[in-house]
Amino acid sequence: MSVHAILLILLGLFAIVYIAVWGVEMKRRGFALPKPLEIGIGFVTNFFDTLGIGSFAPTTTMFKFWKLSPDERIPGTLNVGHTLPTITEALIFIAIVSVAPLTLILLIVASIVGAWLGAGVVAKWPRRYVQIGMGLALIAAGILFIMKNLNILQGGGNALSLSGTLLWVGVAGNFILGALMTIGIGLYAPAMIMVALLGMSPIAAFPIMMGSCAFLMPIASWRFIKFDAYTLKAALGLTIGGVPGVLAAAYIVKSLNVTALRWLVAAVVIYTAIMMLRSAMVERTQQEPVPMGTGTATP
Repeated sequence: MSVHAILLILLGLFAIVYIAVWGVEMKRRGFALPKPLEIGIGFVTNFFDTLGIGSFAPTTTMFKFWKLSPDERIPGTLNVGHTLPTITEALIFIAIVSVAPLTLILLIVASIVGAWLGAGVVAKWPRRYVQIGMGLALIAAGILFIMKNLNILQGGGNALSLSGTLLWVGVAGNFILGALMTIGIGLYAPAMIMVALLGMSPIAAFPIMMGSCAFLMPIASWRFIKFDAYTLKAALGLTIGGVPGVLAAAYIVKSLNVTALRWLVAAVVIYTAIMMLRSAMVERTQQEPVPMGTGTATP
């Protein structure tokens, strides 16, 4: 049995276990069906995620605009809700793109370890820390979208494998990207740039980034679920709408000119980042004690 076949089987098992764990948790907590808006966001963001846009930054923007989740619960909601759609993506692209087994496995394992360590920290962060972390993460995502559109740091090659020093650089890079996933910065855009800089074929980025996310997101999500650090109804909407969105993009549209869309996403996510950081500043001001003698007297 090939390594790729083993990965596909493991992904299927991860999906089954994840559904069972989340199902038990939903039964324990009780839940209502998500709104059509939440399901629609799941469809749209995962549709474009399958084409390489990424889902975290656009979802954060929509959640912030429509106030669908408290800021401190957005990272957990993103990870929990996008897990099953991402597993669907990985099943498709690992099957059709043959990245060298050692390269694929080591980069995936590195991202899992990074996500496991990161989720344990982020799930316990206070609201303001999450706002600051997500604000900075969104700015980084917006910059990466701009860099991709301007063809900065192009790199690239035809390789479907890494070896020697480049392999370990890729492992270290994917470890960091896995950890950053837990504060809401998507792995796709930075992974595409990393793969190009390491001299690999652009198509190699798809099984690497989707496989990494598909294995790391259940791991991170279990910790967010354990600490109740997510919004259940919004996450369920992302899942219900997301899986059909992935299938529509992969089997119906297949390809799309997304350059103009990336410019729009870059502008919107940077705006959202500014609003997130502004919220953190406002909360800090509200929490600061008033110095003695400068406040207004109260009866």
